[in-house]
Amino acid sequence: MSENVFEILDKTGRKIRLTKERWGHITSPESLHPYITNYLEEVKQTLEKPEVIVCNKYDDMKANYYKFLKERKQYLLVAVKYLNGDGFITTSFITRRIKKR
Repeated sequence: MSENVFEILDKTGRKIRLTKERWGHITSPESLHPYITNYLEEVKQTLEKPEVIVCNKYDDMKANYYKFLKERKQYLLVAVKYLNGDGFITTSFITRRIKKR
């Protein structure tokens, strides 16, 4: 049984995974954004075809992927961390604007 919800190649060809543990954390009723449960396909699309990828100013092993959601007129943010060439999602939520770090 896989520990991943999915594993996907991002726009730059890097492998990124979403673990069941992280997805459970992101979408749990106690989290700040349980509504993301309904956006799993959009999370994948954000990694494959982001509007923009913003690298973290303080940690070059972190990046935020953004995709505009027309129906909400807001952006879906997918935060990714890379460790030894392995990318994994740390969180995801909807935001009004792109933060240029």
